[in-house]
Order: sequence, then C-alpha cells, then structure tokens
Amino acid sequence: MVEIVSIEKAVSLVKPGSSLMGDGFLGVSAPIKLFEGLRDAGTKDLTLIQAVMSFPMEEHDVDILAVNKQLKKLICAHAGTSREITKQYFANEIEIEFIPMGTLSECIRAAGAGLGGVLTPVGVGTMQEESHDKVTRNGKEYLLYDPIEADVAFIKANKADKAGNLYCHGTSKTLTLEMALAAKIVIAEVEEIVEIGDIEPSDVYVPGILVDFIVQGLTPAENVTYYKELWSRHNLLTEGDN
Repeated sequence: MVEIVSIEKAVSLVKPGSSLMGDGFLGVSAPIKLFEGLRDAGTKDLTLIQAVMSFPMEEHDVDILAVNKQLKKLICAHAGTSREITKQYFANEIEIEFIPMGTLSECIRAAGAGLGGVLTPVGVGTMQEESHDKVTRNGKEYLLYDPIEADVAFIKANKADKAGNLYCHGTSKTLTLEMALAAKIVIAEVEEIVEIGDIEPSDVYVPGILVDFIVQGLTPAENVTYYKELWSRHNLLTEGDN
C-alpha cells in the first residue's frame, strides 16, 4: 500500500552510492521539492539517470545535486544545459555516459518490461560502438544497449489519489511511467493529493501499484509562481505571460 510521507522521510530512502532516476525535462515537470530535500540530506556518490539536465540559465531542480557535489556519475542524453555538470565533466570530477535520447527512453522501458536489452541502429558508426555490442540481423547492423534500472525513482505528477494512482497532464508526462516501471522504489512528488475515486480511471497515467511513496510538492499555484519567477529572472516572459 502506498504511503504518504514527508520529504525528509522520502529522501532518506536514497542511500549513498544509490542509482536515482529523475523525472522532468529541462526543468519542466521536475520533482523540485524532492531534489531540494536530497540536497539538504547531502547523500553522496549517486548515479543519476536523467534524460537531460535542467533549465540552462540557472542551476535549479536537479542541477542543485551537481552543485552540491553529490553525483559521481550521470547517465543522460544531454548534459550541456548544466553549467555545473559541464565544468565537473571537463575537470574529470564526474563520469558521464551519453546515450541517445530515444534509446535512453527505450533502455528504461526495457528494464521495466523485463527485456534483455534494446537492439537499435542508432549509434552505428559512432563512438557508441566502443561500449556496445554490434549485432547483424537480416543484413543490417545494430547496437545492443542494456536495460537501465535504478534503486530509486523521483517522479512528478499533477495529482495522486490515496491509492497512489497518478494523473499527469499533457506533455508533463516525460518518462514518468517508464521510470515508475524500472525503479525498485518509486517516490512521486505531486501538486495535489485527492481521495480515491477523484481521478477518473481513464485519466490514470501511472497506476498506484507502481508507486511506493507520495510526497506533497508545490501546489498548482505555487508551481506557476515558481516558474514565472524563474523565467522572469531571465526575461523569458512576454507581457501577456505575466
């Protein structure tokens, strides 16, 4: 049965040396309060699995873990939006394993589905061949990528009911479901916690059976304020957006 817990309790489940999947894309639909709580906990030597890093003009959400030197390895498609990660990478302070974005998604999906790997032509003829087996099938060359799982996943949803069913709106879904399937412990940060039955069955994106813990994150109003202030600091809002 899913538990509703504090941020402090949730982040205590991430142990030193753990692998951690992080939801969100360029800061959008990121579990901000969980990342802040993990920063405050100071847990070190983490392997972070994240499609891309944060909003490029300011270190916030997942980038604060890099600023706090809590990451030993990053598995991602693109890290260049994080100034701190870029600095650490060129100083040989962090290991980065780059995987093409669509392939990374499929590797996470494969772990959740119990598959043995992902066979794809993506990366053939590139540096990806150095770290992946090449397979020829029906006269065509492919690379074999291993499934990617994690000890813990931090995912984000708009709503959760008290059975753990999650509603995610529109493009905020990112890799939420895939990560929920591929991690041993799944912690969902949500904007609203509602009663069982308040989310229509057809609106459930992540079923509660996949979710272990729920934490209250920024409310919908707080979330809007957070991003408006973030984007306003960098003059990215027009007058009509305010």
